[in-house]
Amino acid sequence: MRQDRDMSIPNLLTLIRISLIPIFVLVFYLPFSWSPMATAVIFTLAALTDWLDGYLARKLKQVSPLGEFLDPVADKLIVAVALVLLVQAHGSALLAIPAAVIVCREIVISALREWMAEVGKRKTVGVSTLGKLKTAGQMLSIILLLSQSPDKISLITILGYVFIYASAILTLWSMVIYLKAAWRDLVHAEIPA
Repeated sequence: MRQDRDMSIPNLLTLIRISLIPIFVLVFYLPFSWSPMATAVIFTLAALTDWLDGYLARKLKQVSPLGEFLDPVADKLIVAVALVLLVQAHGSALLAIPAAVIVCREIVISALREWMAEVGKRKTVGVSTLGKLKTAGQMLSIILLLSQSPDKISLITILGYVFIYASAILTLWSMVIYLKAAWRDLVHAEIPA
């Protein structure tokens, strides 16, 4: 039974999302005029599988420990890879700053969740509505930026920059909320032996 749950449709979608990463990188670097749009389409498919695997896991009652582990890992991997590619392609501090904020926040919150789980308080830093809004903003900004050649400034590129800065602000805000919720435990909890 456990193996069936681990090889569920939601988990397979998550594994597909992870397997799209090398294809995504390859297409990003192809020297064709259609590469930016194709890269954006691949990222969009990955973002849609993120929504779909969560929906199906709840709807089909196929939530599993493997899925709970893999889903956020897959999200962080593809977002981090996309941000690295975009920063390299745009070669601008204007994009590097919000990208660094987003990646650093993910590292901080992942470490916080791991530590809170060790002291038995994992639910204190569970995913919030603000976190979901932040993720949606990140996905939208990345899709917009990927779809355009970094050599040309277009309205879509400008919108991508606006959304990535909005996402970075939401990212910081959600980090503060998570840290505030966990602060008492961070300062006063005893570390188990």
